[in-house]
Amino acid sequence: MKIAVDVMGGDNAPKAVIEGCVEAMREYDIDIYLVGLKKDIEDNLGPNIGNSKIHIVEAQEIIKNDDAPVNAIRRKKNSSLVLGLQLVKNNNCDAFLSAGNTGAFLAGSLLRVGRIKGIDRPALAPILPSTNGGFMLLDAGANVDCKPINIFQFALMGSVYMERIVGIAEPRVGLLSNGSEEGKGNDLTKQSFELLKESNLNFIGNIEARDIVSGICDVCVCDGFVGNIVLKNTEGLASGMMSMIKEEINKSFLSKIGAILMKNSFVGLKKRFDYKEYGGAPFLGISGIMIKAHGSSDKKAIKNAIRQAKLLYDNSYIQLINKGINETGVV
Repeated sequence: MKIAVDVMGGDNAPKAVIEGCVEAMREYDIDIYLVGLKKDIEDNLGPNIGNSKIHIVEAQEIIKNDDAPVNAIRRKKNSSLVLGLQLVKNNNCDAFLSAGNTGAFLAGSLLRVGRIKGIDRPALAPILPSTNGGFMLLDAGANVDCKPINIFQFALMGSVYMERIVGIAEPRVGLLSNGSEEGKGNDLTKQSFELLKESNLNFIGNIEARDIVSGICDVCVCDGFVGNIVLKNTEGLASGMMSMIKEEINKSFLSKIGAILMKNSFVGLKKRFDYKEYGGAPFLGISGIMIKAHGSSDKKAIKNAIRQAKLLYDNSYIQLINKGINETGVV
């Protein structure tokens, strides 16, 4: 497998990105195409310069987080982000990873690589922790405004992912709403409910936000505005809870003793909520494997994001989505 990586994207670029790439290259036996400013890449590669599995693709520009997405893609044609996308478009690489500007990454994926036939809009699809392992949330921010057909397509793509990549038989699909009863929600939710109910997906109905972490569903669908709020709230809640637990532990000597006895449990809990373990979120619906890593990704997160891209590649995810679209007949 060949994967292109935007080494200039993210808060810890290029050092952490390159370190994560080197670790992934050694563990997964893949070819890495590092796209970015040549001097920065060479300065951080060190003794790995000349490795036959590491390829440098020189870029002249960087798309920053405050750049307007579409304008940046059109004007900065020699940026690390655009050149990385072009490698996938030209079939020089099998996947692309970036921790940079999310809007520009999405816009570039659409403009340079294109959508899977039958999918109207791609979705940002992270896996979030739940009591039974995790669930996929989509859309988590790519589409603020959606139509019912978009929600259905999100459910289809998420179901294929959770079944074929994660290994869950007949993934349960839940529609995020303000009540679990049929008929709850706004017009989008009500119309989406009808589409999902008539499909051959394992649709379990409306679910409330308080229930998604209980393991009630494997795929949770909603529009990108709601999904992004859920995502950010989950990240903030997890961080806040760990801080509060640490604060309570430090209040007394007995609490500290108890914490030592429960150390393994705390480590396990932190690991379940750590985005670094998942690495990144795929843009499902693009006709190429696109992985968006967290902006603050360290080398561990980058390595795991590359692992996720390899899983999609090894399981022929794009072909599976095409098959799912053909089987449903709803586009």
